[in-house]
Amino acid sequence: MSKIGLIAGAGALPVEFALSVKAKGDKVVVFALEGVADTRLEDIADKVYRLKITQYRKFFFLLVSNGIRKLVMLGKFEKRVLYEKGRAGEKYAGKLKKLSDRKDYSILTEITRRLALVGVKVVDGLEYLSQLLPSEGTLTAVSPDNRARQDIEFGYDAAKKIAGLDIGQTVVIKNRTVVAIEAMEGTDAVIERAFSIAGEGCVMVKVSRPSQDMRWDVPVVGPETIRKLAENKFSALAIESGRMFVVDAERLVRDADLSGIAVQVLA
Repeated sequence: MSKIGLIAGAGALPVEFALSVKAKGDKVVVFALEGVADTRLEDIADKVYRLKITQYRKFFFLLVSNGIRKLVMLGKFEKRVLYEKGRAGEKYAGKLKKLSDRKDYSILTEITRRLALVGVKVVDGLEYLSQLLPSEGTLTAVSPDNRARQDIEFGYDAAKKIAGLDIGQTVVIKNRTVVAIEAMEGTDAVIERAFSIAGEGCVMVKVSRPSQDMRWDVPVVGPETIRKLAENKFSALAIESGRMFVVDAERLVRDADLSGIAVQVLA
């Protein structure tokens, strides 16, 4: 039996991870972002500590005192905290002053470096989550029509370029035109903004970075993604195979078919 630590942000992925760890007979100690991480973790994990993002000293103490040597980071983390007014945002941002920039990878590399100083290795968690990686093909009974296929092909190339610049991993396309690009605001806000600009029939393409490090911030889609797309009358969703997690795939496919949204997995 092994033990693994989990830094849990928002969303269902940390829950899926904790369930998989326990199913394999291992122990999981969760460090849950206060006010954000799913409360279901309390019923699954061996221990749960709820921490504010600024409680880094307490976090490091708990890692050592619990004998954590391997750590996974999963879930949504709001980067916008760096720009919040008040003590919390300023205190967190102050710890990153020495970085040359505040790109996601720069921040995560620094966090990983500091964890290594106390003997903690950040790992990708694929040992417990490989079943969530989709294979190439159309997941839904609904297939993309000709216009959606053209938008998907156009959008995949655009999304890869944007992801390579570490801006975001999602683009929205309509009629082979980029309608909206994800930045710090997150996927849901991009979906809403795209509908306000171009109306119904948009296509969302979500990819990994060209040099995606699977230890950090692996792209995720799930039923909530489909719900948001349906609310904004999208026609299709395209994601990348082997480098992205699909949470609750059965429900995602069912909801997408009911909403007439094609879900395509690209190689």
